[in-house]
Amino acid sequence: MAEIKNILLVGVGGQGTILASKILSTALVEAGYDVKMSEVHGMAQRGGSVTTQIRYGEKVFSPIIGKGEADVMVCFEKMEALRWLEFVKPDARIVINDFEIPSAPILVGKEPYPEGIIEDLSGKTEVSVFKAADIAKELGNPKAMNIVLLGALVKAMGIEDMDWDRYISMNVKKGFEELNIKAFRAGMAAI
Repeated sequence: MAEIKNILLVGVGGQGTILASKILSTALVEAGYDVKMSEVHGMAQRGGSVTTQIRYGEKVFSPIIGKGEADVMVCFEKMEALRWLEFVKPDARIVINDFEIPSAPILVGKEPYPEGIIEDLSGKTEVSVFKAADIAKELGNPKAMNIVLLGALVKAMGIEDMDWDRYISMNVKKGFEELNIKAFRAGMAAI
């Protein structure tokens, strides 16, 4: 594969974007790709923005995705989709978790939570929206939302034929493998 693919995962601190990125990167490396991953934690412990950029292909020289270069963006929180929209290609695929985590200015009443985010994005590119948090809760653990979103990402990218059960089991806490594998499959089925 000569072409480099760019994947952007965006969310809020504590949502598990980094674990999802680690699992995806592990799978891509094992599939023989050159993979570069970059993480940015913006006051993540205080509910700030967290992004992970993954680039893979035959040979990748930089882990950084420039504006207008992301092929796929997965939004763990829907307001983050707006914040990072300028980084996606016009024909990108966007997977959005219909989930809200109000930022500090919203919590103190200085700003309203933006309305119509999904409607605004739907006219710009191919968008898949679902409630990953609800799916994770139905499985018994809301923290599995990140793995639900990973499953949706894998489906959106068309890379389902890898040994995802093994990659998930290698990277999640012992005792949570089965739950996360179910969450991954539920995410694939959601889009």
